Amino acid sequence: MEEILIQFPNLTPEQIDQFKMLQGLYEDWNAKINVISRKDIDELYSRHVLHSLGIAKVQAFESGTYVLDVGTGGGFPGIPLAIMFPETRFYLIDVIAKKIKVVNEVAKALGLKNVKAEQMRAENVKGDYDFIVSRAVTNMTDFAIWIKDKIKKNNKHELKNGILYLKGGDLTEELKDFPKATEYNLSDYFKEEFFETKKVVHLPLKFKA
Repeated sequence: MEEILIQFPNLTPEQIDQFKMLQGLYEDWNAKINVISRKDIDELYSRHVLHSLGIAKVQAFESGTYVLDVGTGGGFPGIPLAIMFPETRFYLIDVIAKKIKVVNEVAKALGLKNVKAEQMRAENVKGDYDFIVSRAVTNMTDFAIWIKDKIKKNNKHELKNGILYLKGGDLTEELKDFPKATEYNLSDYFKEEFFETKKVVHLPLKFKA
């Protein structure tokens, strides 16, 4: 939690309270429905919350932005990003119903009005979005197929509309067919050893009518 306050010094008192609540909420829900590994629950703020906020370091979302979180699991990266950007609308989806139950209960406890979570496959999502975020649910080739035709036409950010993907390791082979992809090393922002090989991949995607 201290690292979040250091990295994001302009949080409001409400946002700080919401971030502080995450540990207790996830410990409580994890005891009922396992959504985070036992070893990771003790490292919640670095391995889940701060990791999710790596996307915020790469691109801050403007008011009125629409973001789709595919394969959100227990709510990552969507929940931390929804706290960080209360004027952005987040749609969190996962195919596993019990995980979506946890997401909805956590969002309710935090008082997040900008989060909608549903059990849904990415291919079945209606509507379009400024950005589609995810945390290593599959390889980029398959992911890009899942979410094609779901990108808004008009850009309003420094980065072009498209995918913001949290991945780790050497992505040379995986991204060889995506020459427009840009890798942002999270070690440039966060000094913990956990982030040494972690990245945010931005892949701009064109609007398709």
